[in-house]
Amino acid sequence: MQRTELAIIGAGCAGLTAAIEAARAGVQATLIDEHARPGGQLFKQIHKFFGSHAHLAGVRGNDIAQCLLDECRDLDVRVLLSTVAYGIFPDRLIGLGTPAGVDELRAERIIIATGASEDPLAFPGWTLPGVMGAGAAQTIMHVHRVLPGRRVLIVGAGNVGLIVGFQLRQAGAEVVALVEAAEHVTGYMIHAAKLMRTGVPILLRHTVAEAGGNGKVERAVVRQLDHSGGEPLTFDVDCICIAVGLSPLVELAHMAECRLAYVPELGGHVPLHDENMETSVRSIYVAGDLAGVEEANTAMDEGRLAGVAAAESLGKLDAAPAAERKERIRERLAALRLGPFGEHRQAAKNRLMAILRSLR
Repeated sequence: MQRTELAIIGAGCAGLTAAIEAARAGVQATLIDEHARPGGQLFKQIHKFFGSHAHLAGVRGNDIAQCLLDECRDLDVRVLLSTVAYGIFPDRLIGLGTPAGVDELRAERIIIATGASEDPLAFPGWTLPGVMGAGAAQTIMHVHRVLPGRRVLIVGAGNVGLIVGFQLRQAGAEVVALVEAAEHVTGYMIHAAKLMRTGVPILLRHTVAEAGGNGKVERAVVRQLDHSGGEPLTFDVDCICIAVGLSPLVELAHMAECRLAYVPELGGHVPLHDENMETSVRSIYVAGDLAGVEEANTAMDEGRLAGVAAAESLGKLDAAPAAERKERIRERLAALRLGPFGEHRQAAKNRLMAILRSLR
């Protein structure tokens, strides 16, 4: 059996920053990820971030990932790759599936940063080769350097759909259209404007009705979602990218008996957590999309917050410097949640904290 002061499950945005903050304070941190390469979604984000200097505006996501990885290495964070955390058992015992076999890791504190999974969309033909999640398309393009399709239909006008649509255009694909069931674009208009400037039509109140083809996607039928009686549109495509939302990966948190609540604004069921990202189970923290689906910068700051809080609880940080550091992080999180896209998420977070306070 292995031992560590802090185990962090998930080496994406939140997990990397949590490890960095904890290791800076002198915590023995172990970072666990099932993939062969750490960095999570950041390595798919080839676009430049925008916002403030504090939130790395103008820096590409894949460059941010590399910087975080370098910092983890400099701080002697132990990284276990190609390693699946298959369960969290009593007394913070983590079951590990490693390339060498099954192992166990006992941790004094745990931060769960398992992220989120893409939501599916079922329609006739949705199991044909060529129908994929937008995240899968990003992986194919940016990790494996293969174009997922020559003529692509995108379903969903949130930030993921808009960004992937633009990246497909940059890679040389023709995006025949982007369809959105809502009456308005649900992502940031800056992403929608970039995509529309390339000539891609955004069809609101539309969705994909079916996909057809001989053993693979060759066409997509799109219908309008109102009572106008308009004729369906048929597009010749070889790829349909689904970007209709994300759901937090709560399985490990649930197995650890962390209390959950259903919060639609945050993607579905999420673990209750307080202002330090600590769950209903003392000594277990959450961060990133697992704690509520938001943006990459939010995930990174939540990871920092959880890392500082865990370090303080282990006695590695005195109360005063820890409180100062946490307050600066919370101020950044509040700034990220300003405006129409963020205010409802902040309100949802406040509800989670209030529920947990009532249980303690």
